[in-house]
Amino acid sequence: MLECGMLEQDRRALRRRSATLCKELVVDALLIQSLQADDILTESMAESIMAEQTSQKRSWRLLLLLPKRGPRAFSSFLSALRETEQQHLCDLLTQSPEKDGTPVERFSDSPLPLPTQEGIAAKRARTHAESMEYRLDADSPINSPVLPCTPDFYLSHCQQSYRMNSSPRGFALVISNVTFDPCAAPDLDPRKGGEVDDEVLRKVFTELDYLVTVHRDLTAQGMRTCIETFCRRPDHRTVDSCVVCLLSHGVEGAIYGTDGQLLQLDWVFESFDNAHCPLLQNKPKMFFIQACRGEEMDCGVEQIDGPARTCSPGCEQRDAGREGQGDANSRHRGDTGRPRIKLPQRSDMICGFASLKGQKICTAAMRNTKRGSWYIQELNTTLRLHARDMHLADIMVQVNGKIKEREGYAPGTAHHRCKEMSEFTSSLCKDLYLFPKYQPQY
Repeated sequence: MLECGMLEQDRRALRRRSATLCKELVVDALLIQSLQADDILTESMAESIMAEQTSQKRSWRLLLLLPKRGPRAFSSFLSALRETEQQHLCDLLTQSPEKDGTPVERFSDSPLPLPTQEGIAAKRARTHAESMEYRLDADSPINSPVLPCTPDFYLSHCQQSYRMNSSPRGFALVISNVTFDPCAAPDLDPRKGGEVDDEVLRKVFTELDYLVTVHRDLTAQGMRTCIETFCRRPDHRTVDSCVVCLLSHGVEGAIYGTDGQLLQLDWVFESFDNAHCPLLQNKPKMFFIQACRGEEMDCGVEQIDGPARTCSPGCEQRDAGREGQGDANSRHRGDTGRPRIKLPQRSDMICGFASLKGQKICTAAMRNTKRGSWYIQELNTTLRLHARDMHLADIMVQVNGKIKEREGYAPGTAHHRCKEMSEFTSSLCKDLYLFPKYQPQY
């Protein structure tokens, strides 16, 4: 049991430097784990901090909690700062206020990040777009550890879901095109921040027990060769799933190689279908595509009054009209009277797209050099926090919801707001749980 509150002198030190901490503090998994190890933060507190969308909000939530976590909280926080190579903030907190004459910085229980004096320090006004870009670049990818599945959850869900207990769970292929040939593809700008995306994907799928291979800056033919080699891996036989992530510039139905040539996505999906990749038959195949799918910019529309509501038919409704046809086909059997087991050409796939069909991603607002793209950020966060007890289709719905809430500014402007909307398609036949960090005992 923690003693009541933090010592008053320590509380004052945090209050005095609160704005600087909100701006400069990096709240990552290592810092949170250090505070958990010292029994300063509970698991639920750690989860609530890391679930925040920005670095400033994570810092703000931590700073609200620390003064309530007992007299050891301040010294543990200083130790965590030293462990995470933030010695300058440790020095700042332990510096006597009489030495620098710094006034107390405003600190309240507001859920919003503190305002800063960066505009004054820079001695110039920023445009709204510039300041937003600064805040985005001040953030870093969320690296909260993937939360583990519990034995009880596995036992209560494994029967109605895809088998997912091999170790590794499967193989993951990440192809990330960041820099394009200026001669062969002069219209394709470098995807600044793209290298962050592939590293984020490598880390999260590694933690989910996938063997991840990352390839960067491949031509269209290079991507084809890479995918063909990946499909032919004989060790797909021994694992339960696979993951393919493609990150590049794109158009509807295709993505660009670094040479400006297109790789058709339908060819990619065909490469993993039941005919071309038999070792993955009846196993879930996950695809994540971070690319534009057209030239239209989504500038959003005004929401009318009243509750937001969607009435999309479920899979059962969409498929209901096909049942009669399926039953009729099932009666076509050989003269022996024994049906042959057949699979559809393409099944057991789920594919997430960063944008809707025909939509252009507003790259200036939706990708930055330190956190990467909005879509990969949200996918990473949701997998880390919810893969333990949420099947992948629901995870993709939650990612869509988070993307829908975001808003940015069109390239080179400070007033043309733009939106992004992700989507996914699925031919999964069961629930797809990843059951992270759980290995059943037989």
